[in-house]
Amino acid sequence: MDKLIQKLETRGKRAIQAKYDQLDFFVADTLDVSPKNDRHSMEHPFFSLSKKKYTQVRVYKNNDTTVTITPSVIGLATIWDKDILLYCASQIMDALNRGLEVSRTVQAYSYSILTCTSRGTGGNSYDQLIAALGRLEGTRIKTDIQTAKMRETEGFGLIDSWRVVEKQSGTDRAVKIEITLSKWYFRALVSREVLTFNREYFKLTSGLDRRLYELARKHCGHQKNIWQISLEKLHIKSGSTGLLKAFRNQIKKISEKNTLPDYAIRYDLETDKVYFTQHFLKIPG
Repeated sequence: MDKLIQKLETRGKRAIQAKYDQLDFFVADTLDVSPKNDRHSMEHPFFSLSKKKYTQVRVYKNNDTTVTITPSVIGLATIWDKDILLYCASQIMDALNRGLEVSRTVQAYSYSILTCTSRGTGGNSYDQLIAALGRLEGTRIKTDIQTAKMRETEGFGLIDSWRVVEKQSGTDRAVKIEITLSKWYFRALVSREVLTFNREYFKLTSGLDRRLYELARKHCGHQKNIWQISLEKLHIKSGSTGLLKAFRNQIKKISEKNTLPDYAIRYDLETDKVYFTQHFLKIPG
């Protein structure tokens, strides 16, 4: 009976995705939307925390989940590249909330992506946007993470493809681009497996700060609870490639500054644990 129920659920989820995939593309044209992020990439370290080129394969294991991240020759997608996914997720969720049809192929103006993610709009920003799309497409994920109650071992790019739809007259500047999200990622969105982000997240300049905010948002949420984790496990979960000793020093400095949006961090030297909570709550110790 359980297998039958699972089979029916899987068939139903695929039917829902097929319904959305009937559209050729979805036009993202709303500037003032709440930033959204999928819960699964918040939990697992898919992205590089550095802007330096990184080409090594990563394998991350957590309980019964294994994730293998394979970069292309141009490098692993960075946590800043992920802003493009957040933009697409925000637009799709806003459209769903308004009862509109969506597709995993999204057309958007480059200027909108840059402004909505708090980036500059100079010529170099457009070049960086195209470079980010290349890293997102080239980074391959193999995982059995469950989305929409479906657990399948599958491999996919962070995006399936991208192309420039419109260029500025007389230049190579990409005015409008088209992005096709992976089925895995899109399935998480239409199943509403997302969380809302503070827009100040886009102004964080440190890759580790961004990753810590993601983890705090995922595990603390908007509830009056404290999330504690050993420094060693946080080191792995963050995706940091530095030595544990260097990571410990980074966490000490971040906890002393405590400038993350919404969340406070405290590092306890005696237990070698890190505590996260919302700013208005007091962390014991």
